[in-house]
Amino acid sequence: MNLNRIKQLRISRAWSQEQLAELSSLSVRTVQRIENGEQASLETLGAIAAAFDIKVAELIAPVDTDENGSPDLALDQHIEAARRQVRRESRFYRGVIIYIIVNLALFVINRVSDPGYSWFYWPLGMWGALLLFRGLRVFVLRDWLSRWEQTRLQRILRK
Repeated sequence: MNLNRIKQLRISRAWSQEQLAELSSLSVRTVQRIENGEQASLETLGAIAAAFDIKVAELIAPVDTDENGSPDLALDQHIEAARRQVRRESRFYRGVIIYIIVNLALFVINRVSDPGYSWFYWPLGMWGALLLFRGLRVFVLRDWLSRWEQTRLQRILRK
């Protein structure tokens, strides 16, 4: 097992030993011992791998290095996660633009066809509520959801 692998993954995610211990349902002392080179059981490695959302084999395997000898895998994962988040945000903003354009068109159609009855409020409100939930998921709940998924995965693996 690569002794520095767990520490490198932890630091690349800007986690403290306490945070890793909490996410993996281990004690801080266990995390410290493993990072100092002591052997870990397969169950412990499984819990740590679940916290990092990787396979145990990836945790045990040697770290890929570039010509400078620095780890690439954690950085690549971090970059890929950032790209996914940017794609989610971009889809959200496109949805907001479409929402505005379509609802402006519906407002104009409503005012031209039947100015006495304002039916355009229905799609405006329902679509707006869905867009609000999507925005919350993309911007507010994204970290909470990933932490919940990691915790749930750890519980399932421990059974």
